[in-house]
Amino acid sequence: MGRGVPLGSLLPLLLALCPAAAAGTWMWLGVAAAGGQEKPGCPSPPLSRRQRDLCEQRRELMPAVREGARLGLRECRHQFRHERWDCRPPPRGPPAAATVAAAFGHQLGSGTKETAFIYAVTSAGLVHSVTRSCSVGNMTECSCDMNLRHGGSASEGWHWGGCSDDIHFGMSFSRKFLDVPIKNMTGKSRSGLAVMNLHNNEAGRQAVAKLMSVDCRCHGVSGSCAVKTCWKTMSSFEKIGRFLKDKYENSIQISDRLKKKLRRKEKSQRKIPIGKEDLLYVNKSPNYCVEDQKLGIPGTQGRECNRTSEGPDGCNLLCCGRGYNTHVVRHVERCECKFVWCCYVRCRRCETMTDVHTCK
Repeated sequence: MGRGVPLGSLLPLLLALCPAAAAGTWMWLGVAAAGGQEKPGCPSPPLSRRQRDLCEQRRELMPAVREGARLGLRECRHQFRHERWDCRPPPRGPPAAATVAAAFGHQLGSGTKETAFIYAVTSAGLVHSVTRSCSVGNMTECSCDMNLRHGGSASEGWHWGGCSDDIHFGMSFSRKFLDVPIKNMTGKSRSGLAVMNLHNNEAGRQAVAKLMSVDCRCHGVSGSCAVKTCWKTMSSFEKIGRFLKDKYENSIQISDRLKKKLRRKEKSQRKIPIGKEDLLYVNKSPNYCVEDQKLGIPGTQGRECNRTSEGPDGCNLLCCGRGYNTHVVRHVERCECKFVWCCYVRCRRCETMTDVHTCK
């Protein structure tokens, strides 16, 4: 009793209970620390057979793959930290690894807006991490974008140089690693849910590409900036996360009945095209207000809220109208420290009282 369940022992059960999420189980690489030490090499599970083959061929990329999963899940938690669904496993109940499987296992197979965001942000994380590893020289088969080594605009006084991020390699690897396992799925799993996941994977990649920026360095006498050397670089992943969160807020529900192309569920809107950057979902989200252990939903009871906020972190919205409790927290810390000759630091002991509000 009390011992953590190894993450690896839970994954076969997850795959059996949630086959539609099978192609997304590589994400467990990003939360492996919750269940103990990471498995070295190309572990099965969580990787599919196709992903293991790719891993064996390109072992040097696996640290970047792990980091991509971590990057995506960290950003998911950051973007949703004030929401009813906060992209975290339940704080109570089974051991850490089991709660991770319970929470994300449902979301990966549920086809909701939250599923869409998870697939998009982790796909973006993989592109970002692999591309960054190429740029810093950690890989032998990729480096900087050599297509931008020459050219520019002499009349405007700049030329391409430096090390532009080779996003094309990162996107290509992401498609091979993430999309092929989904495309190989057969039977019922090859449904609107699978097509939705493929689209959201690509939406994550497109977000990284769309937010590429150009950085320049000036050259000239006394900082005159007579000539500039410029290169392309990826945006911070937090900026990419904010972009995807906005797409989540405006995500599109699609029909789960496959035709020749994706269709909006609302018949009156079917003439409006669906863009590559849009996030798509099939099913409406469940009620995140109340705990549901079967679905891995922790509910919002006990969550800290902001009494004065009108946003999602406000007590009215976060607590789902149930009200909130207020208690006073006493903080004691060292303050007004001064150096006394010779030779020690003298500090006062300061005490503050803070009101903390938690959902009923």
